[in-house]
Amino acid sequence: MKQVMVVYGTRPEAIKVAPVIESLRRSPDFDAKVTVTAQHRILLDQVHALFGIQPDHDLDVLTTHQSLADITVRVVERLCPVLEQEQPDAVLVQGDTTTAFAGALAAFYHQIPVVHLEAGLRTEDRYAPFPEEINRRLAAQLATIHLAPTVQARGNLLREGIDPARVVVTGNTVIDALHWAVALGAGYEDRALADLDDTARPVLLVTAHRRESWAGGMDAIGQALADLARQEPELLMVLPLHPNPVVRAAILPWVSGMDSVRLVEPLGYGAFARLMHRAHLILTDSGGIQEEGPSLGKPVLVMRDTTERPEAVSAGTARLVGTDCDRIVKQVRHLLHDRAAYGSMANAVNPYGDGRAADRVVSAIGHWMGLCASPEEFVASTV
Repeated sequence: MKQVMVVYGTRPEAIKVAPVIESLRRSPDFDAKVTVTAQHRILLDQVHALFGIQPDHDLDVLTTHQSLADITVRVVERLCPVLEQEQPDAVLVQGDTTTAFAGALAAFYHQIPVVHLEAGLRTEDRYAPFPEEINRRLAAQLATIHLAPTVQARGNLLREGIDPARVVVTGNTVIDALHWAVALGAGYEDRALADLDDTARPVLLVTAHRRESWAGGMDAIGQALADLARQEPELLMVLPLHPNPVVRAAILPWVSGMDSVRLVEPLGYGAFARLMHRAHLILTDSGGIQEEGPSLGKPVLVMRDTTERPEAVSAGTARLVGTDCDRIVKQVRHLLHDRAAYGSMANAVNPYGDGRAADRVVSAIGHWMGLCASPEEFVASTV
């Protein structure tokens, strides 16, 4: 039996690795060890509770006002003794967080093969998103196996000189996790949302947190929400507030006290999946939501100037709107009032997955270890 150590530290990572952990644990070929850095704490614990994950190791790196350098140093320092203790056959990291990069680096230092889940995403701008673009590029240099979610992501890796034999297109495991979470039927958790399913008012789900938007962008987002509240009185906006104080300080002065804006603390993933399902449309700067929203037939307006997920834009399920206040307001109102425009986005084909990515991931690892045949790769539907 081969041991695979899954290393992660944030809520988005936890969501995307949860189906992989489950698939590894169902396989007779693998012993799955779960190591969390707790780069995020409360948000991470919520996902563990939903999916029934009990970590084997908790590095507990979170501190107040932590910098990127702080996280990197503590992850490497605290992960290295765990790797020495467990001696896994492979370390799996997910995506583009500082935990993913530092986890891959620690594994490399111990000459342990690195499996990079959700490999190959690129914007071609090293500072957007920051620090994610460089994190994923560095992880790619350290990885032995590259699990690309889409054909386009694989193409990015091949252009960078990655051996095609080490790249497998799996689809994105977030779609597996979303289907799992929706099926669990979790409640909304917050009193402010208790009547959400009892009203016919359209719901705009909003999330914002990106570092590159801190210098002015967050303020513009707050202003856009306030303008929408005044111009579209029937629109009900739900804003789960990111815990970062910079985000809150920029947005809250614009929307506090507005009746049509429901401000809630971060929701557990089950509640958030239900909220996405209830929403009429989604306004976000999140990467993962660009993948999740289309799976539920929800148009996604992306408050960024670039995206490492261009497949959604090409497929018509997402649209870049940046952080300009007037543009955000215009695009939201356009989808609220133009049924044809809304329908073209809501009914577009999701290019990211079919709910079977986790099993492909485990098969890809098993094939590389000589345990099984290679998986049939994911191909997005064209109808």
